[in-house]
Amino acid sequence: MRYLWLIFRQANPYRCYQVFRFLVTVFLLFKRRQRWLLWTPFSPEDLVACVRSLGSSFLKLAQVLATRADFFEEAYVARLRQLHDRMPAMSVAQQQRIFRRAFPQPEVFTEFNDKALASASIGQVHRAVLATGDVVAVKLLRADIQWIVRIDIFLLTLFQWLFKPLFSDQTRNSIEAVLRAFSQMIVQEVSMQHELANLEHFSQVYAERGIRFPQPYPHLSSDLALVMSFEEGVRIDDVAAIRAAGVEFSTLMEKLVLFYTEQMLVKGYFHADPHPGNLLVNRAGELVLLDFGMVSRIPSPVRQAMIYAVKAAYERNFEMLVSAVRRMGILTEQAPQDQLVDIAESLFAIFDSQQLAASSMQDLAFGVLQVLHDQPFKLPQDVIYVMRVSSLIEGLGTQYIENFNGIKDILPILKDNLGKALGDGESLVPLLRKEVMQLPLTLIKTRKVVELAEQGELTVRMAPADREYLLNRLALYARRFLWLIFWLALAFYLLLLDAPWSGYGSGICMLLALFLIVRKGH
Repeated sequence: MRYLWLIFRQANPYRCYQVFRFLVTVFLLFKRRQRWLLWTPFSPEDLVACVRSLGSSFLKLAQVLATRADFFEEAYVARLRQLHDRMPAMSVAQQQRIFRRAFPQPEVFTEFNDKALASASIGQVHRAVLATGDVVAVKLLRADIQWIVRIDIFLLTLFQWLFKPLFSDQTRNSIEAVLRAFSQMIVQEVSMQHELANLEHFSQVYAERGIRFPQPYPHLSSDLALVMSFEEGVRIDDVAAIRAAGVEFSTLMEKLVLFYTEQMLVKGYFHADPHPGNLLVNRAGELVLLDFGMVSRIPSPVRQAMIYAVKAAYERNFEMLVSAVRRMGILTEQAPQDQLVDIAESLFAIFDSQQLAASSMQDLAFGVLQVLHDQPFKLPQDVIYVMRVSSLIEGLGTQYIENFNGIKDILPILKDNLGKALGDGESLVPLLRKEVMQLPLTLIKTRKVVELAEQGELTVRMAPADREYLLNRLALYARRFLWLIFWLALAFYLLLLDAPWSGYGSGICMLLALFLIVRKGH
C-alpha cells in the first residue's frame, strides 16, 4: 500500500500538470518563444517555486540547467543558481527504517549519531564509530528515493515525447539530450553501490595525484548506504581557516589545476559536481575530494576535439574549428554553412589575443555561451562541466591571490599538460619508438580489414549519436514512403469509381502525394 500511495503522490493530476508546466517553460525559453497554445513560460521566480514544489529530482535537474547560459536568459540562470541541494533531514521513523534495512547487524557500530551532518536531495550523512574503533561517515539513501526518481523520470520521458516536434535536427545537444543524460545520471546517483564503485575507481586512477579520497568499507556498504572514512577539514573557500592553518594556497591551487586537467583532458574520468563544499583542506594541508555520486566520462575523441577547437579559435582556422565541433557532437551534417561562418567569426573575436589577455576564465566561458545563445548549436554537457570547473578554480584563486586571472595563471599549467591529453608523450623520440613498435600490429589489423571487406563481412560501428540520427532519418523517410504509396493507391482507386466526385478526390490525393515528394525536413 505504501508504494501505491507513493505512486499517487508523485503522479497525481496536479503534480503531473506542474511537471508539464515546468517543461513547457523550459522548452519555450530554449526556443525563444512567447507562447505555445494556451501556455506562456513561468517567470524566473515562479519557475524556482515550481522546482521546489516538485522536489528532489527536479531540484537536481534545475542545478544542471543552471549551468546552461546558452539555453536561457540570464535572469532565469541567476535564479536557478540560487537553488541549493539542501533538504530537511529524514524523519526519525524513515531514518530508522533505512538504517535497519542497510545494516541488519547494527552491532557493527558502537556509536551512530542520529543527527545528520548534511542532508541533500538524494541522501544524508551521519558520523559513526565502528566496533574496530574507526571513525566513519555513513551516507544513507533517502527513504523511497529510488521509487520517486523512477516515477519522475517516467513523467519527464512522457512529456518530453510530447515536445519532440520542437527539437532541431541541427544539433545533438538540445534540451532533449540534456534531459536524457540527466535521467541516466540520476538513476545511477540513487544507488550507493554506484557511488562506491566511483569512489574506488577514482582512488585507483588518481592514486598518484596527491589528492586524498575517503577510504570506503565495501563489506559494510550496500545499495542503501555507503560507509567510508570520516574526513575532517575546512572548505577550500574558507580563506581565514586555511590561512590560520598556515597552508600555502598557491601549492593547493597548482595541485587542484593539475588534478582537474588530468581529469578533463588526460584520463577523461571526471568529477562532475565540483563545488567548494566537496573540496576540503585537512590539517596536514592535503586536498580532500568528497561526494562521488555525479561522475562523468569524457571520451578521448571529445577531449582532443575540445583542445583542437580552442587551438582553431586562436589560429582563426575555420576548417579545423568546424571539424572539432563536429567531433564534439555539437553539429550534424545538416548544419547550414552560413550560420557556421557567423559563429566562427564570433569565436575568433573572443579568442583574439589582445582581448584574451584582459579577460578572465568566466568572461571567456560567458562569451562562448553568449555566441551560441541564439543559435541552434549547443555545447555538450561535458563541455559545460569543464567550463564550470574553470570558473570554480578562478573563483577560488581570486579569494586568495591578488590580481588573480584564470587566463594568465591557469592556462600556462594547462599548456604544459596538453601534450599528454593529445597523446604526444614527453618528446618526439618516445612517440616515434611507440609508433615503430606498433607498426607490425597496425599492418596485421590493416590486412584483417581488407580480408573482411573482400569476404563481405566488414562491420562498421557508428557513434550512438550518429546511429540515432541515421535511424531517425530512415524512419522518417520510411513513414513518408508508406504515406506516398497510400495516397497514390487511393488516387488510382478513386479513378476507377464511377462517381462525379471521384476525379476531384483523385486529384486531391495526387496533390497530397506530390506534397510528400517535394516536402523537406520534417
